Amino acid sequence: MRYLTARKRAEGRGASHTGTEHHWSMTVSAVGLALLVPVWLYIFGSALGGARDEVVATFARPFPAILTGLLLVVGMRHFAMGAAMMIEDYAKGTTRKALIIGATALAWAVAATGLFALARIAL
Repeated sequence: MRYLTARKRAEGRGASHTGTEHHWSMTVSAVGLALLVPVWLYIFGSALGGARDEVVATFARPFPAILTGLLLVVGMRHFAMGAAMMIEDYAKGTTRKALIIGATALAWAVAATGLFALARIAL
Protein backbone atom coordinates (compact mmCIF):
# COMPACT_ATOMS: atom_id res chain seq x y z
CA MET A 1 0.00 0.00 0.00
CA ARG A 2 1.33 3.42 -0.97
CA TYR A 3 1.09 6.26 1.43
CA LEU A 4 0.64 9.67 -0.19
CA THR A 5 0.72 12.80 1.86
CA ALA A 6 -1.86 15.49 1.22
CA ARG A 7 0.81 17.66 -0.37
CA LYS A 8 1.93 14.90 -2.72
CA ARG A 9 -1.65 14.27 -3.86
CA ALA A 10 -2.31 17.98 -4.42
CA GLU A 11 1.00 18.95 -5.98
CA GLY A 12 0.47 20.15 -9.52
CA ARG A 13 -3.24 19.44 -9.48
CA GLY A 14 -6.35 21.37 -8.68
CA ALA A 15 -9.83 19.93 -8.49
CA SER A 16 -9.93 19.63 -12.28
CA HIS A 17 -6.24 18.65 -12.51
CA THR A 18 -5.46 21.78 -14.54
CA GLY A 19 -5.00 24.39 -11.81
CA THR A 20 -1.24 24.63 -12.09
CA GLU A 21 -1.37 24.78 -15.87
CA HIS A 22 -3.94 27.59 -15.71
CA HIS A 23 -1.89 29.48 -13.13
CA TRP A 24 1.27 29.25 -15.26
CA SER A 25 -0.61 30.32 -18.35
CA MET A 26 -1.93 33.40 -16.53
CA THR A 27 1.54 34.14 -15.13
CA VAL A 28 3.23 33.88 -18.52
CA SER A 29 0.64 36.10 -20.20
CA ALA A 30 0.91 38.63 -17.35
CA VAL A 31 4.69 38.82 -17.75
CA GLY A 32 4.28 39.15 -21.51
CA LEU A 33 1.82 41.99 -21.03
CA ALA A 34 4.12 43.66 -18.50
CA LEU A 35 6.79 43.78 -21.20
CA LEU A 36 4.51 44.69 -24.13
CA VAL A 37 2.31 47.39 -22.59
CA PRO A 38 4.99 50.01 -21.75
CA VAL A 39 6.53 49.81 -25.23
CA TRP A 40 3.10 49.94 -26.85
CA LEU A 41 2.07 52.91 -24.68
CA TYR A 42 5.16 54.80 -25.83
CA ILE A 43 4.34 54.12 -29.50
CA PHE A 44 0.63 54.85 -29.04
CA GLY A 45 1.36 57.97 -27.01
CA SER A 46 3.67 59.35 -29.66
CA ALA A 47 0.97 58.82 -32.32
CA LEU A 48 -1.81 60.23 -30.15
CA GLY A 49 -2.97 63.66 -31.19
CA GLY A 50 -1.39 63.47 -34.62
CA ALA A 51 -3.16 63.86 -37.91
CA ARG A 52 -4.83 60.79 -39.38
CA ASP A 53 -2.07 60.33 -41.95
CA GLU A 54 0.62 60.40 -39.24
CA VAL A 55 -1.22 57.80 -37.13
CA VAL A 56 -1.76 55.54 -40.13
CA ALA A 57 1.91 55.91 -41.06
CA THR A 58 2.96 54.98 -37.51
CA PHE A 59 0.88 51.81 -37.40
CA ALA A 60 1.73 50.90 -41.00
CA ARG A 61 5.33 50.25 -39.93
CA PRO A 62 6.07 46.60 -39.06
CA PHE A 63 7.19 46.95 -35.43
CA PRO A 64 4.20 48.97 -34.15
CA ALA A 65 1.80 46.79 -36.14
CA ILE A 66 3.24 43.51 -34.83
CA LEU A 67 3.44 44.86 -31.29
CA THR A 68 -0.19 46.01 -31.42
CA GLY A 69 -1.31 42.64 -32.79
CA LEU A 70 0.56 40.79 -30.05
CA LEU A 71 -0.90 43.08 -27.42
CA LEU A 72 -4.43 42.46 -28.70
CA VAL A 73 -4.09 38.67 -28.81
CA VAL A 74 -2.22 38.21 -25.53
CA GLY A 75 -4.30 40.83 -23.71
CA MET A 76 -7.63 39.39 -24.79
CA ARG A 77 -6.52 35.83 -24.03
CA HIS A 78 -5.44 36.97 -20.56
CA PHE A 79 -8.78 38.75 -20.12
CA ALA A 80 -10.76 35.68 -21.20
CA MET A 81 -8.87 33.39 -18.80
CA GLY A 82 -9.16 35.84 -15.91
CA ALA A 83 -12.85 36.50 -16.52
CA ALA A 84 -13.54 32.76 -16.71
CA MET A 85 -11.74 32.23 -13.41
CA MET A 86 -13.72 35.02 -11.74
CA ILE A 87 -17.02 33.72 -13.13
CA GLU A 88 -16.20 30.18 -11.97
CA ASP A 89 -15.72 31.51 -8.44
CA TYR A 90 -19.01 33.42 -8.21
CA ALA A 91 -21.61 31.88 -10.56
CA LYS A 92 -23.30 28.48 -10.70
CA GLY A 93 -24.97 26.19 -13.21
CA THR A 94 -26.17 27.37 -16.57
CA THR A 95 -25.51 31.00 -15.67
CA ARG A 96 -21.83 30.15 -15.21
CA LYS A 97 -21.62 28.48 -18.61
CA ALA A 98 -23.42 31.34 -20.36
CA LEU A 99 -21.24 34.00 -18.70
CA ILE A 100 -18.02 32.16 -19.55
CA ILE A 101 -19.11 31.75 -23.16
CA GLY A 102 -20.08 35.43 -23.28
CA ALA A 103 -16.80 36.64 -21.78
CA THR A 104 -14.76 34.44 -24.12
CA ALA A 105 -16.79 35.54 -27.14
CA LEU A 106 -16.37 39.19 -26.13
CA ALA A 107 -12.61 38.79 -25.78
CA TRP A 108 -12.21 37.15 -29.17
CA ALA A 109 -14.57 39.63 -30.82
CA VAL A 110 -12.47 42.53 -29.50
CA ALA A 111 -9.26 40.81 -30.66
CA ALA A 112 -10.70 40.04 -34.10
CA THR A 113 -12.03 43.58 -34.54
CA GLY A 114 -8.71 45.08 -33.47
CA LEU A 115 -6.71 42.79 -35.75
CA PHE A 116 -9.02 43.59 -38.67
CA ALA A 117 -8.60 47.32 -38.08
CA LEU A 118 -4.85 46.89 -37.76
CA ALA A 119 -4.71 44.88 -41.00
CA ARG A 120 -6.68 47.62 -42.77
CA ILE A 121 -4.19 50.21 -41.54
CA ALA A 122 -1.02 48.19 -42.11
CA LEU A 123 -1.85 46.78 -45.54
